[in-house]
Amino acid sequence: MLELIMTLSDTMTDAARPDADPRGAGLRSALGSLIVLPDDAEWDHARRPWNVAVDQRPVAVARPETAEDVVEIVRAATAAGLRVAPQSTGHAAAALADTGLADTVIISLARLRGVTVDPVARTARVLGGSLWNDVLEATAPHGLTAPHGSAGDVSVAGYSLSGGLSFYARTHGLAVNFVRAVQVVTAEGNLVRASAQENPDLFWAVRGGSGAFGVVVSLEIDLLPYADVFAGMLLWDAARAEDVARAWAAWTTTAPESATTTLRILHLPPLPELPPFLSGRSVVVIDGAVLESDDAAAAVLAPLRHLAPEVDTFARIPAAGLVAVHMDPPQPTPAFTAHAVLDELPDGAVDAFLRAGSDRGLFMTELRHIGGAVARPVASGGGAISALTGQYLIHTVAVVPAPEVAEAAAAAVRAGVALFRPWHIDALALTFIDGGADRALGYGEAAARLSELKRRFDPGAVFSAAQPVH
Repeated sequence: MLELIMTLSDTMTDAARPDADPRGAGLRSALGSLIVLPDDAEWDHARRPWNVAVDQRPVAVARPETAEDVVEIVRAATAAGLRVAPQSTGHAAAALADTGLADTVIISLARLRGVTVDPVARTARVLGGSLWNDVLEATAPHGLTAPHGSAGDVSVAGYSLSGGLSFYARTHGLAVNFVRAVQVVTAEGNLVRASAQENPDLFWAVRGGSGAFGVVVSLEIDLLPYADVFAGMLLWDAARAEDVARAWAAWTTTAPESATTTLRILHLPPLPELPPFLSGRSVVVIDGAVLESDDAAAAVLAPLRHLAPEVDTFARIPAAGLVAVHMDPPQPTPAFTAHAVLDELPDGAVDAFLRAGSDRGLFMTELRHIGGAVARPVASGGGAISALTGQYLIHTVAVVPAPEVAEAAAAAVRAGVALFRPWHIDALALTFIDGGADRALGYGEAAARLSELKRRFDPGAVFSAAQPVH
């Protein structure tokens, strides 16, 4: 995988640099070393997102280390007539690139990291560029954890404020509902706190609207009282895909809300860093967590274990280990993705999953079991999004080893999701959108109010975001 990534990254770096934007000189004068411009040696590194399939070319990249730095950057950018795009990691870089970056300063929050835990209140204060790995490292000594996703190098802010679908989700709902307060730098360059009591309209909007309403420099989040969890994976050769898929689909219809799992078909490349028994193979995997005692969890999983998996790692593990269960790539990866939300998974949809999973142009075809608390809106105090309707999420991923195959990879992920069209519902998970999707389906009924608040809080459309609001 690393070799594929470097091939694409080198191609990006060798591309012709854009002509210097005269506005960049003004930014350098105002902000000094906080700004990286196209003629700087660090330019290619600074502008490169986690998804290196995306060639970001903003006017400049700003790299703040404090909230006060962010205030200065926003004020300088707007004074120069430029827009601002907050970015913590760039996992959703394609979505941001869709908005256009020719008149934009990317504010990379990668240096604004830190986590402070209050174990008594069971909360954490998380700086805006922090990753879930940072949170897990800070919470584990207190026997606590957080509603993180399936990768530890994803930013807390981008993930949480766009919904956040964890292996705790069917029990505890979306991660966005764990956000208690945020500190935001507004379009006027002011640093404000937003919570249910302070600036409540802004607090409602940012929980879904995220970076479209400002640069979030810190969040206060609730934590979960788990020191350990029953979690792991079951793995079979892909030749067993039909048996496993049909069994999992039937099992999910009665699985308790304490169980959050995924079903995946993976086509693994022949790479030396993979274990020999996996390298170059196609496999089918069920993974996730069951928030029960060991005996109760074993009873829940019994119908799946009856299929005699080749590998069974389900066991009681430290809660911080849950982030590794899904085996997401630990390094920046060039990829295209697509997804849709389904309300049911009948035999025809299982057939579609098997058909999509047989396409070796796809690195991964995945079904996530959602429903439960994920689908229940917060009765009061929720934000622009607080739930995701539907019972399943279909997700396809294609790795892009070189620019010349990008079009084919993008077509493959779209085609895989299109096979499920008869069962699509009008919903999308914002954290799974990475370009080319109608985000109004992710906002649902909140879209109109979000647009109204966007005009109120950002009338000059200063902020460009991976989840844009118009």
